[in-house]
Amino acid sequence: MTLGASVGGCTSAALSSGGATFDAAELSTNPTLLVATTRKPVNGARAKPWYGSERAARLNVARAKLTPPSGGRFSLNAVGLDDWRLDAIEPTSQIGDLYAEPGGTRDVLIYVHGFNQTFENAALDAARISEGIRFRGETMVFSWPSKASLLDYGYDRESAMWSRDALDQVLTGLMASPITGRIHIVAHSVGTMLTMEALRQICARQPAAGDRIGAVVFASPDIDLDVFTSSVARVGPLAGKITVVTATNDRALALSGFLAGGITRVGAAEKAKLEQLGLRVIDASAQGWGFINHDLFLSNAKVRQVIRRAIDGRPPVDGA
Repeated sequence: MTLGASVGGCTSAALSSGGATFDAAELSTNPTLLVATTRKPVNGARAKPWYGSERAARLNVARAKLTPPSGGRFSLNAVGLDDWRLDAIEPTSQIGDLYAEPGGTRDVLIYVHGFNQTFENAALDAARISEGIRFRGETMVFSWPSKASLLDYGYDRESAMWSRDALDQVLTGLMASPITGRIHIVAHSVGTMLTMEALRQICARQPAAGDRIGAVVFASPDIDLDVFTSSVARVGPLAGKITVVTATNDRALALSGFLAGGITRVGAAEKAKLEQLGLRVIDASAQGWGFINHDLFLSNAKVRQVIRRAIDGRPPVDGA
């Protein structure tokens, strides 16, 4: 399906007027971000940069205190001069302690970042996604050790794969909590690779675990197409919940494919090939007007609405 068809009639006005599902993001009114990271803390995570690029001996979980952009028609945010801010990190001992206020069931949105990201940038991107899709529930960032340098792609890929067991641990821990409702995942670039590996492990161990997963959105996935095809075959019915956002003009993936010996990356693959795997595929090529076009899920409102539709479980429109 084309992006225009998938979001036809789904406007910003609809996001603000369609009932509880489309209210303001919960993170905006309760700006506490859940954190799970395989990065090593810097100075006890008491101040910037909070968590660095080195690999930690164990999974770290915490709550991050944020300040959202100021609201209002005449605010700095309205003219693009205000943004989310990370103010403090409060470490916790285990995944079950992340929920600040036990109560009814809570859906969770997990963001898994891609290549060349600091911890703080990844955390703030998680907040921007949650705000952009008006998510009602808990928002989490899963951050793996990236060097945050264009010259360290190899280290980043290895660190991402090294973190797959930790993401498995996070997902399993959330599923074990009676407070957790559906778990939605948005993964970007190299982060899609470790996410797919973690889901494959979970489904192999607990075939029914996929029932707890809501939407899985792979934005510009930097994964070998052959490896991805094999993994999709292993996750069973969960494959039907996967949405892949592609762009043929994604120059970051073109470079990645070149470095990988010419093997096609999933985010730049032919739409028909991915649809044959039983996936929902969104071609966002026409939405990219920049030089790189690798972060459209953050910069483009129509792509964000695709994520919103996937989370709501709404089918494509216009018969697509």
